[in-house]
Amino acid sequence: MALREKQAVSRRQGRLFLLTALLLAAVNLRLAVTSVGPVLTELRVGLGMSTTVAGLLTSVPVVCFAAIGLAAPRLARRFGAARVIFGGLVLLTLGLAARPYAGDSAVFLLLSAVALAGIALVNVLLPSVVKDRFPDQVGTVTGLYTVALNIGATTAAAATVPLTGAFGDDWRLGLACWALAAMVALPPWLLLARDRTETRNHDHNQIPVRVSRHPVAWALAVYFGMQSTAAYVIIGWLPQIYRDAGISAGTAGVLFATTSFLGVPLGFALSALAGRIRSQSMIALSLGLFGIAGWAGLLWSPTAAPWLWAVLLGVANTAFPLVLTMIALRGSHPGTVVKLSAFAQGIGYLIAIPGPFVIGALHDATDGWRAPLAVMLALTIPQIIAGVYAGRDRQI
Repeated sequence: MALREKQAVSRRQGRLFLLTALLLAAVNLRLAVTSVGPVLTELRVGLGMSTTVAGLLTSVPVVCFAAIGLAAPRLARRFGAARVIFGGLVLLTLGLAARPYAGDSAVFLLLSAVALAGIALVNVLLPSVVKDRFPDQVGTVTGLYTVALNIGATTAAAATVPLTGAFGDDWRLGLACWALAAMVALPPWLLLARDRTETRNHDHNQIPVRVSRHPVAWALAVYFGMQSTAAYVIIGWLPQIYRDAGISAGTAGVLFATTSFLGVPLGFALSALAGRIRSQSMIALSLGLFGIAGWAGLLWSPTAAPWLWAVLLGVANTAFPLVLTMIALRGSHPGTVVKLSAFAQGIGYLIAIPGPFVIGALHDATDGWRAPLAVMLALTIPQIIAGVYAGRDRQI
């Protein structure tokens, strides 16, 4: 009996250690992106960066997530998920530490791509680790790591300017210090990467399957792409939509923050719920309806009920933790989840790449936001259809 108790305690400690490693990795999955915006003006002056190159900087994350993420399954098969995640965190740390000291815009973009390539690998593989090690708590654990992701993203966005000020208005140090957060995540993943049992378990979980032949994989990819498009348009343009309607810059910023912050508690609750029920179709439908109401409200009048529109879009934005949960649930095997995650995220981010540019171009062409908002309202329909289809109770 004593031996069984010791084994049970050992298993609990192992799961707690892995959960801690997951959360430390997740905290770093967006701060490379959100730390740049607050000091973009200083960065452009310091590097002599043109507006065109600054525009490229906003597209680098999505391109890296799409291109590098598709390579993750092959790397995981060869080296094991833990080793690839550790390698991704090393790339992230190096990229974050080196890019602020780039001599010109091209090198800054290149080193940003290094950091984002590391993020892409971790992005794709975390759902498979959750499926493998927490099969009975997929929704809850996915919810926890999306909360950690949101906290990291929000903290980087909010703290980069104060940190820059604390370092004597040196934006390079203000950006470079985020490499420390990535370094903190390295030790636990180094231990996991050296665990032969972990590697053997992962190798054992690899099974031959071509997810691209399954309609559910395409439904997940379209759903991921549509929700990513909405998220990037909100990040890129929502504050400007409010400001152009006559709302002050300060209030527009708080409205945008409200939309972002809602993802922390709601994302966890929604993922936990989604993991407990067989079909997530009704959740996807409900989030889509919130999105329709939010975009329609902005189209009608941004100033009529700005806080309501911000809340509605904030609820709709929790489609991100929902799709991560569905990816883990739709794969019957951790090995399948790796491939499904890579496919859904890779294809999904490719779908999302044109979104912010098309919306910006429409705004310039029509000198207003009605046409862009009408497009976003229309794009919610395929998102709902794909989400309802992907949420059905079945597995690859």
